[in-house]
Amino acid sequence: MQTIIIIVHVIAAIAIVGLVLLQQGKGADAGASFGAGASQTVFGASGSGNFLVRATTISAVIFFVTSLSLAIFAKNQAGTSTTTGLPIVNQEILEEATSNQSDVPSLVEEEPTNAEPDLPALPDN
Repeated sequence: MQTIIIIVHVIAAIAIVGLVLLQQGKGADAGASFGAGASQTVFGASGSGNFLVRATTISAVIFFVTSLSLAIFAKNQAGTSTTTGLPIVNQEILEEATSNQSDVPSLVEEEPTNAEPDLPALPDN
């Protein structure tokens, strides 16, 4: 199900990009007064405006719906914790491996050997 939604999402995104690129800008109306308006006859007398605007609107609605659906899927998958693919860590093996290496700090805190406190003492008056 999620794969189908991803495919529809990608197709809707590509359709939105294509439809936006096909639409005329605001400055294109000025060209119609100089004779460039005849190129609009492919989509009928009203031009391609209505068709492209409706197609863009439908593609945008599909894109938003698939985006929300994918967000819901992601939320549901994030709520379940899974250990699939994670390494299994045995604490005893980890401590043994780190104790054999001299440059790796130990995981177990060692108590200081000297009995003196770490803080300096004030002189007695």
